[in-house]
Amino acid sequence: MSPAVGQAVAYRVRRTQAERSAATRARLLDATLECVCDLGYARTTTPEIARRAGLSRGAQLHHYPTKAELVAGAIEHLVERRNREFREAFARVPAGADRYAAAIDILWSMLCGPTADAWRELALASRTDPELRPRVAELTTYMREVVEQTFRDLFTQSAADNPFFAVAPSFVLALLDGLAVGRVASGDDAHAAQVIDALKALARLVMPSASSAP
Repeated sequence: MSPAVGQAVAYRVRRTQAERSAATRARLLDATLECVCDLGYARTTTPEIARRAGLSRGAQLHHYPTKAELVAGAIEHLVERRNREFREAFARVPAGADRYAAAIDILWSMLCGPTADAWRELALASRTDPELRPRVAELTTYMREVVEQTFRDLFTQSAADNPFFAVAPSFVLALLDGLAVGRVASGDDAHAAQVIDALKALARLVMPSASSAP
């Protein structure tokens, strides 16, 4: 085998190993989210995560030695995936539609799912878990930065001379997240719909380009 061929083969092997490692991590992260959704954080264990991922305990420990690292990795994985899904859904909004209302509806649908419930449970669990707390704090900051950057990317034209623009993503996220928590407890979809309609009306009032953005 010539040196060039040997290098090409080695490159393919290394790339395949990297792909396998990435696939293994993805299986572990998906299994972690599934466990937290089904069992709650307190009852989620690393052996159960490995079992659901169809991997050995050794493979799990190799990639994520602790439960807190697994959970933190899973949430970061989730934030990136949901941000991608949000952008893809927003790209399908018809021309001429109320883009702020559409963004609110998409975000609301994402905050009502089981993975969003898992995040809220982790945030609450971190209050009394010294290992989990700093990871959740980092991820909260990361999540806020992702939301704010996505908002700026999608609605740049609204930034000029609009003091609400800087706080709009945090305001909307906090309101909808709190509304989703209340909905879990009350199951009152009608009340949630009324609040969301009011939020859309506020967006039209303080963001005049909401209906006219291209």
